[in-house]
Amino acid sequence: MTTQTYQQASQRFLVQARAELTAGDLPQASEKGWGAAAQMLKAVAEQRGWEHGKHRHLSRAASRIRSETGDRDVYRFFSVANDLHGNFYENEMSQEDIAESLDDVQALLDKLGTLLKQV
Repeated sequence: MTTQTYQQASQRFLVQARAELTAGDLPQASEKGWGAAAQMLKAVAEQRGWEHGKHRHLSRAASRIRSETGDRDVYRFFSVANDLHGNFYENEMSQEDIAESLDDVQALLDKLGTLLKQV
């Protein structure tokens, strides 16, 4: 996939996450939120030539971006998205917690999108 394709998928997943949240499907809202973050991290990784095919690669990419930019929120927001991924399996988060987490995912997408525009 291309950087642009990852970006588009990321935005589409976040819209779907919010729709699933409104519909009350919390596991799907959670997984789509994770997917939005993962796809945008893949876009940055793709652009930089970093591995991004496995879950651990995404964690490394978030860590590298934090080191590169000095922005600690990048890794923190990635961790929030990772919690959403776990919630897909456990379904223990409240609707309010998921909504707040999706706001953090949006903040991550905004930060990563800025990085993509710089190159």
